[in-house]
Amino acid sequence: MHISIILATLAATFASAMPAQVVSGSEVTGTTCLDTSIAFDSHDTNVAILGICGGIAGAIQKCGGNPASTTGVSGTSKFTLTATDDGAKINVSKGRWERCVKAAQLTCPKGSFETTCIGGATPSGDVKFSLTEA
Repeated sequence: MHISIILATLAATFASAMPAQVVSGSEVTGTTCLDTSIAFDSHDTNVAILGICGGIAGAIQKCGGNPASTTGVSGTSKFTLTATDDGAKINVSKGRWERCVKAAQLTCPKGSFETTCIGGATPSGDVKFSLTEA
């Protein structure tokens, strides 16, 4: 068997084992497209998504450190997050955060935007965030 066939089979097996994220758009509110002419590098954006809260890649499943605000930056992409309620801290899970970004991208598939992720702050509140050029 060719190595490419083995790798393709492994990739397909792994992908089918991962649960699909269903995004409806209701995960966010108040989405505003800012500059649709910006062409973000998708790799930079994906790395910036995982760069919030000092890093949520790999086994880390939730924002750590209880920040009131945080950023995730990579190459061309910068996410800026702020808890909406006074005194609240960001504790968004990786899954919720990724769904919120995807939901915002339903409205703004190209360029920069700002929106609010419903939930994700403690003891209460939402998380306002934007994707802008780094």
